[in-house]
Formats: sequence, C-alpha cells, structure tokens
Amino acid sequence: MADTKRIIPCLDVKVVDGQPSVVKGVKFVNLKRQGDPVELAMRYDEQGADELVFLDITASHEGRKTMVDVAKRTAQEVSIPFAVGGGISTIDGIIEILDAGADKVGMNTAALKDPDLVKNASKAVGSERITIAIDARRNSDLKEGANAFKLEDGSDAWFEVVIYGGRKPVDIDAVDWARRVEKLGAGEILLTSMDRDGTNDGYDIPLTRAVSEAVDIPVIASGGAANPEHMLEAFKEAGADAALAAGIFHRGEYTVSGVKKSISGLMGSL
Repeated sequence: MADTKRIIPCLDVKVVDGQPSVVKGVKFVNLKRQGDPVELAMRYDEQGADELVFLDITASHEGRKTMVDVAKRTAQEVSIPFAVGGGISTIDGIIEILDAGADKVGMNTAALKDPDLVKNASKAVGSERITIAIDARRNSDLKEGANAFKLEDGSDAWFEVVIYGGRKPVDIDAVDWARRVEKLGAGEILLTSMDRDGTNDGYDIPLTRAVSEAVDIPVIASGGAANPEHMLEAFKEAGADAALAAGIFHRGEYTVSGVKKSISGLMGSL
C-alpha cells in the first residue's frame, strides 16, 4: 500500500443541451449539472488536488468517442496529473487522448469486452498510463465460484461487475476481474461502488478492501464519500491508495485543501 494517499476530484461529463457539462447523480442516475469541466478542473488544481479524473460517462453507451477537445482544453489549464476515460476502445484512441495532454487513460467497458486491449495498451504506452475502471454492485444471489463476503448487516454477497455506465451487469466477479487486469498490465484500478454512488453513505468498505487485498497495484476508492472521515476509512480500513470524490467538491461542501488538512490531523501527513 502506498505511503502517500491521494485525493482525486472526479469530473463526470456528458453533453447537456449541446454543451459538455460536469454532472452528478445517485447510483448512476438522476444526473444533475454541476458546471463547466474546464472551470472545475482549474478550481481543483488551485485547491491542491493530487490528480484529476475526467470521465465521459455516456460515451460507451452512446457509441461515440471521448470528447478530445474538452480533454485537451482541460489538460492545458492544469498542472497536476490528469486521467481521461469513457469511450476509449482502441490503441489509436488511447494515443489520441494522451497526445491531447492526459497523463493516464481509463478504460472500463472496452477492457472487459476485449481484455487483450489492456495488455496491448500497457505495452504500447506503459502500464503506469493505463487505469482500469471497475464499476461493481453487491449481488446477494450467491453463485458457485464467486468470492462471497460477509457484509455489515451479516448477510453474504459477491461483487458483480457492471458496464455501460452501470446499465449492464455482466455476471463477472469484480475481485477476479481486478486480479486479471493486473496480470494483463493495468497500472491502477479505479473502483466504484454502484450501490454507494452519490449516497453520501461512505465508500463500500468490504468491496474496496476485497479488491485492495487481491492486487498489488494502486486502488482508487470511489462512490459515496461525504466527508474526510469517509476517505480516512477507505485508507485505513480498506487499504485504498487514493480516494475519489465528486459531489462534495462540486457543491462546495469541502475544498480539496480542507479535506487534506482534516485527514492529515487524523492519520499523519498526506
């Protein structure tokens, strides 16, 4: 587990009324506009974010490419590392995003549909530039071969991968998939709990812990953060290397610098 913990604002982007906009919802639905992606990226850079994640959340579902121009403008305005994901499904597409100024490329649906893309991409541009996003949800319908875990309420469940922005469950165990993408060459995993997304209930600790313990590459916890205490819990209880949040920053409830200061006082210097 990395000694330095990262705080990462997330910019979920889709086209609203013809304009690329940052949006936020609950459990991947009821999306509401939060602002302009470039302006928000600049704000978080100024606040001291360690990295940014830019996700075109409907690109795969709509069968279109990531908004390269928006990514380029955003990357030109910030000085911190910047990951871009959504709708990227070819080596050429990966290189195009990196040429636009991104430091990393994130893949989710495309990686699951074509696992060799992960291997080929890591060879082409380096593992450190390939982030695999895994969206998962709890499934209490236990099946043979799945990794079952005891949850907070005493029930058992396994964690199922979902793709196309949470629209399609694929009957694949998230822990097994995490192990596989690491072997294929992924440099990092962005792990989002569909159950916790936008709920302000905190990260899914059993899910995050299970994946963090299963792989040696960094794991970014995502989905459900409402305060610095939730981020600290992801670090100390689940072994996450980074904490990603969106709504609490977009709404101005916390600044990145404020979150870092709070966590520093609880667990030591970030």
